[in-house]
Amino acid sequence: MVLDPEIKAQLNQYLQLMEGDVLIKVSAADDQVSQDMLALMDEIVSMSSRIQVEKADLQRTPSFSVNRPGEDTGIVFAGIPLGHEFTSFVLALLQVSGRAPKVEQEVIDQIRSIRGEYKFESFISLSCHNCPDVVQALNLMSLLNPGVSHTMIDGAVFKEEAEERKVMAVPSVFLNGEFFSGGRISVEEILAKIGTTRDDSELFDKKPFDVLVVGGGPAGASAAIYAARKGIRTGIVAERFGGQVMDTVGIENFISMKYTEGPKLAASLEEHVKEYNVDVMKLQQAKRIEKRDFIEVELENGAVLKSKTVILSTGARWRNVGVPGEAEFKNKGVAYCPHCDGPLFTGKRVAVIGGGNSGVEAAIDLAGIVSHVTVLEFNPELKADSVLQDRLYSLPNVTVLTNVQTKEITGSDKVNGITYIERDSGGEQHVELEGVFVQIGLVPNTDWLGDTIERTRFGEIVVNNHGATNLPGVFAAGDCTNSPYKQIIISMGSGATAALGAFDYLIRN
Repeated sequence: MVLDPEIKAQLNQYLQLMEGDVLIKVSAADDQVSQDMLALMDEIVSMSSRIQVEKADLQRTPSFSVNRPGEDTGIVFAGIPLGHEFTSFVLALLQVSGRAPKVEQEVIDQIRSIRGEYKFESFISLSCHNCPDVVQALNLMSLLNPGVSHTMIDGAVFKEEAEERKVMAVPSVFLNGEFFSGGRISVEEILAKIGTTRDDSELFDKKPFDVLVVGGGPAGASAAIYAARKGIRTGIVAERFGGQVMDTVGIENFISMKYTEGPKLAASLEEHVKEYNVDVMKLQQAKRIEKRDFIEVELENGAVLKSKTVILSTGARWRNVGVPGEAEFKNKGVAYCPHCDGPLFTGKRVAVIGGGNSGVEAAIDLAGIVSHVTVLEFNPELKADSVLQDRLYSLPNVTVLTNVQTKEITGSDKVNGITYIERDSGGEQHVELEGVFVQIGLVPNTDWLGDTIERTRFGEIVVNNHGATNLPGVFAAGDCTNSPYKQIIISMGSGATAALGAFDYLIRN
């Protein structure tokens, strides 16, 4: 049995939603993965009369394709899509069977308008929480357009191919044999990247808002909902919905939920916002803010949005070390997500830069799959919680270096080592290794504000207890502010505060 009873029960419920027949073509050999794949297919066939399986010779073995009878959809799974990819497999079954995808009609029309041949391949790991969004987006495109095909490739199963293509971070997407993108990317972003026309003309003729929210994370979603509930004209403009939450794996401290995951919470945020009369403008980046008759927010595409009040909720991003080699070897040994990219370094030597909770948790996780972990901390002592430190120091394949400064990440075509300076002696040391995970906290996404809005020396927007900034009519919330605690639930609360503050401002002015 490949599926445990609980997952099998859930799958059985999903299979009841199938609307038509599905043919799975399996390319298998005598290896263990192939045998497990065949066992999975036997289980699935026994659960639904709508699913048939036949043997085939596909490009990779072990792999299988999901098709309509008599019609290849171009959806292939090279490896067994369990773990985080199980949802991708279930969605493929449902959508190939004829169940309509939950996607806006505008996106469907864009996909169907694609002309030419687009052969996508995505390298993933089953522990990667970012990968399913990419796999599902490319599967959807394959399903809706006969000129598009997609193969999900488990890098742990096809190690040699992953190494040949120099895949050292997932998800890594290739288009027609050439590298296309790395990291999470939405279907809208894929369409924009391949040049499919998106009509942004309406952004140049928007009526002024009462409240315009800049940023689509927990703070921005909360602010938009609270504003819209007041019955005022509300807009939200963001690069992507969910923000940093999209890169969060397990969430266990969101009150009322024992456990959830970042992408699931982000999807819920977007769904909740769309329940209200909010003008949602995605894939847009703000580059300037200025107060005139209205507060004006200029976007990268040149459009200028006007509003009586603005709530800045642009969140934060991973902080870079800022040393030679970091940018050059990003996705070539330099990584930021141990959950996503850790499996690609199985049996290898890695370093973790950062001795806070994130860094120590990363080192503990990595120690279970790599040969050795070196932790580098700038301060004389680790900053992580004592329970995490105790666990870290108990591991036999971990070396902890404190009071050291990273000087350089070295390599040729990929990382081969890290150089650091001992701060007490000034001595320089070098460690040979194959991967470096950077875990040194976050930096607010506020560079674009310039001197218009007061910020701390760390770039955080200064707000009062109403969420107001120094610029009348401009409010801010979430991780981009000087709030001392960067937590999802606190960001949501600050978003509500900023929206209520903006509403009070509108009443008084």
